[in-house]
Amino acid sequence: MNLEDPMFSLDTIPSQLHDTTNLHIQNFTDSLQRLALELPENQDIISTLPKVFCCSEFVAQTASRQPQFLLDLMSSGDLFSTAVRDNYTNQLSNYDIQNDAELMKILRQFRNKQMMRIAWRDLAGWSDLNETLSDLTALAESCIQFTLDYLYQQACHRRGTPVLADGTEQGLVVLGMGKLGAWELNYSSDIDLIFAYQQDGVLADRKETSYGEFFSRICRQLVKVLDEITADGFVFRTDIRLRPFGDSGPVIMTFDGLENYYQTQAREWERYAMVKVRPVAGDKQGGEQFMAMIKPFVYRRYLDYGAFEELRSLKQQITLELQRKDRMENVKLGPGGIREIEFIGQAFQLIRGGQDTALQERSIQPILALLGEKDLISAEDSKQLISSYRFLRRVENHIQEFQDRQAHDLPRSERDQAILAFSLGYQNWDDFKSALDQIRQQVHSVFIGVFSIQEMDKAPQCSEQIWMEQTDEEICLNRLSELGYQQPEQIFNILEQLKTTSAIKRLTTKGTNTLNKLVPKILESLAKEKNASLVLQRLCALFEALAGRNVYLSLLAENDNALQQLLTLTAASSWISEYLSKYPSLFDELLDTRSLYDPLDKMALQQQLAEQLARSDPSDIEQLMFTLRKFKQINVLRVAAADIMGAAPLMVVSDYLSYIAEVILEQAVKIAWTILSEKHGIPPDTSELQMCFGILGFGKLGGVELSYTSDLDLVFICDYPDNNALTDGRKQSSSAQFYATLGQRIRSLLNTQMLSGMAYEIDMRLRPSGDSGLLVSPLNSYENYLKKEAWTWEHQALVRGRFITGDTATQEKYEAIRDRILCLTRNESDLKQEVREMREKMREILAKSNKEIFDLKQGIGGITDIEFIVQFCILAWSEKHPELTKFTDNMRLLDALAEQQLLSQEYVSTLKQAYCIFRDRGHKEALQGNKALVTQEELVEIRKQVADIWQDIML
Repeated sequence: MNLEDPMFSLDTIPSQLHDTTNLHIQNFTDSLQRLALELPENQDIISTLPKVFCCSEFVAQTASRQPQFLLDLMSSGDLFSTAVRDNYTNQLSNYDIQNDAELMKILRQFRNKQMMRIAWRDLAGWSDLNETLSDLTALAESCIQFTLDYLYQQACHRRGTPVLADGTEQGLVVLGMGKLGAWELNYSSDIDLIFAYQQDGVLADRKETSYGEFFSRICRQLVKVLDEITADGFVFRTDIRLRPFGDSGPVIMTFDGLENYYQTQAREWERYAMVKVRPVAGDKQGGEQFMAMIKPFVYRRYLDYGAFEELRSLKQQITLELQRKDRMENVKLGPGGIREIEFIGQAFQLIRGGQDTALQERSIQPILALLGEKDLISAEDSKQLISSYRFLRRVENHIQEFQDRQAHDLPRSERDQAILAFSLGYQNWDDFKSALDQIRQQVHSVFIGVFSIQEMDKAPQCSEQIWMEQTDEEICLNRLSELGYQQPEQIFNILEQLKTTSAIKRLTTKGTNTLNKLVPKILESLAKEKNASLVLQRLCALFEALAGRNVYLSLLAENDNALQQLLTLTAASSWISEYLSKYPSLFDELLDTRSLYDPLDKMALQQQLAEQLARSDPSDIEQLMFTLRKFKQINVLRVAAADIMGAAPLMVVSDYLSYIAEVILEQAVKIAWTILSEKHGIPPDTSELQMCFGILGFGKLGGVELSYTSDLDLVFICDYPDNNALTDGRKQSSSAQFYATLGQRIRSLLNTQMLSGMAYEIDMRLRPSGDSGLLVSPLNSYENYLKKEAWTWEHQALVRGRFITGDTATQEKYEAIRDRILCLTRNESDLKQEVREMREKMREILAKSNKEIFDLKQGIGGITDIEFIVQFCILAWSEKHPELTKFTDNMRLLDALAEQQLLSQEYVSTLKQAYCIFRDRGHKEALQGNKALVTQEELVEIRKQVADIWQDIML
């Protein structure tokens, strides 16, 4: 093909670039003629060569120096193929390397040929961004692996092969950082590497070379082979300064050494760098072990909002440096550049990645899409950031493809500006710059919103002066008054007290800075609060409890919405702040008001807990227990939030709290059954659906009246016919022992005290013979006990005995037993006396009423009187009215008594009204951190009405 043929046109090239383009073409033509080579006719080459040569001096010069590269790429079809990266390794393996010099020459020529191909396809518009980034990353990986294989084999031949403790061969692990680790390598990027090996040892050579020395030599040689500039150029600029201790640290470390470093000495930016880390060459198995080891360091189990401040600070340092060097037109580091997009994605990864494993993704584009899908940023911002990222990365690549230089600044000469604009499809520089500026402005706007960037030189606000400046009391009081506080002295004293607490004094510099950001926000928000001093007192107690856990203070400091929810709930209830101080991991629930004030129904709770447990390792009992506890804490908080804000009435609150307990009990049974079945097998003719086992709930759980602090009154029952039948597992046990152990496991899962608390305190004294009885009661003996040995108060408890979970057959048998016991013939007079005596005994022991205070539960005419009236009526009249045994909750039991015309509608209405009033008031007192006590002047009339009904029925 004749390059001077009229078919070959420069019409598409801007006129001011014709001379340089013609010069590149002429040089290439001369080179072909000198080497007696001919370029085959190809319409794709005819149409794209002028643009590619115009936009890339590197490609044009490489083609002139090595025209055979282009001919080879054409003849092999590689220039026109999207799948060449899959064959990099095979192409390199065809070379027979004799020495290091030959290795360096072959690698550089191979690299230059592939870089020509990648740039050509990009500039010609034949490849999209993802293909370009993937090709570049695969090229780097292949060159690293090829070099490492050669150097490792040479070293083993000279000194011997390092092995692991089990005798298997030990290789070196090469870790790729940054864009290499994320499969996003840009065109002229350097590669950031860290080297590691699994275990130390000594080779059997004459010098007894240590493994550390053996691998260190290989690493240094590897860097030299890749990085050194020769007549053929370089392979990849290689940077190993991200290793522990940087330039002053060892070139390579063992896994133990790395783990110790990252746990004890690593700086925050090193954690961020590890988000993208990936084994790119060497020992694959060792690489997988390293990734498992490093994950807890990178992804915390809690929401780490401290990442915002760290990344914000890092970005400000970068900006100051660019301003100092007059390099703000930097598409990577400048305002609205690539780094800001990466920081947005990285911040959410670091904050949430420990809990949401989907965010443990290295590549930024999938992360940005996930942020939109998970509503962490708006869908519009997500799409805009992805589009902007792709645009900016193309700009970056085209800047670097021009001369194969690691450049990110926009060109300054008119010629270079025209080349860049043309390469990206713009008519002129002004059009391109206008589009670029708009994109960068959009990116920077999102970045500012996400990171809450403020002017660095703004004057301190009044609230900041009050908290942070060392001024006298009078000035602070005046400033508090300016903010709107009616009682500034109280606020001042609370703040001063907080400053002097030992917990606050022990704060790290990072923690102090976070608190210095948080307290002024609170001062501004509370200024108009009616009970400002009370709310601030509660918050200060909370902050004191959280002082050693800066991550939670950071969450509030970084998220105004979460802080506002905390202020609202704390103002309404001291219980909330105490609950959060006890379980601070719940702070992240404050972020989403849609879920915070919307408790889940039972079906949704079942689905949520099942999904959470499915993500846990079934063999990790501690993790399963943690999941049960966290599930309870989150959902109780949601109920409390809805309750406090008036979104859920009392009876609904009790329903929700009971649902939570029921769902946890269901899963506890499944977990315990699975644990035992794996070890012992299961009794004959049983399965997870036919366990012959059940859990009964009594008291508040049985009556669907659970409160926030309720323990669970439980009885375990089984209905297996043969106590001596053996299980079918590897370690057999009798069925009696199996069910006893099952009960123990369930109780242990729920009431074992962990750092995350206990799920529930379990009370099993209502089982036959109390604490001295069997933990799991066989159904036949249970009925026999209730008939012949149980006290009247145990029959009273049975009124609220509800089957909670277990198999259907066991449930049906239990409910039949309950009906039979409740319907027994009883002497009404004797029954009345026994119930009355038990009530008096309870009052003597438990009542807290005195001349000033009335005990809502145990006082005369209180909650327990109503419960005893109902229980007496059910026991006395169920024989003739078996319909009374249908329900276990007091409200429906009272309705049933009215329907059977056993109590007057007036009595039932009064008792129901009183029961709701007393429980609601006690409930509100509990949310304020108080006991269920009121003054003797309160609720007098309704208490008297209940006492009168007691007198009428029970005497």
